[in-house]
Amino acid sequence: QDAEIVRTRDPQLLARCDVVVDVGGEYDPERHRYDHHQRSFTESMRSLRPDKPWSTKLSSAGLVYCHFGSQILAGLLGQPEDGPVVTALYDKLYENFVEEIDAMDNGIAPAPGEPRYALSTTLSARVGHLNPRWNDPDQDTEVG
Repeated sequence: QDAEIVRTRDPQLLARCDVVVDVGGEYDPERHRYDHHQRSFTESMRSLRPDKPWSTKLSSAGLVYCHFGSQILAGLLGQPEDGPVVTALYDKLYENFVEEIDAMDNGIAPAPGEPRYALSTTLSARVGHLNPRWNDPDQDTEVG
């Protein structure tokens, strides 16, 4: 609630953060580091939670959801974290929302072969449009 959000790739600044997501090249939930940008990273929902069926490689969003989704949903709903309502909603949200983010962020095609049409309105694409272009002289991500 009182968190300060810092956007940086500076390792010295990242070392001082309580939680680091999608940067830093490290997945270590004990230290709250949730990045998937390592060659050795292969985690999926199934590998981290064997009771779940999904084998799509997790993105940083998926890692955060995997570790905190049930807790957040339980708090929002006022339901027990291991209860049937939270469990059903957790599974549906992953299957119908977060898994797409994981797949898109990891470059996993929705089907084998050449796509028949472009997927240009995915959540990942919409978020990407908020970032500065690679050749934009002003790379300040805080300017809107």
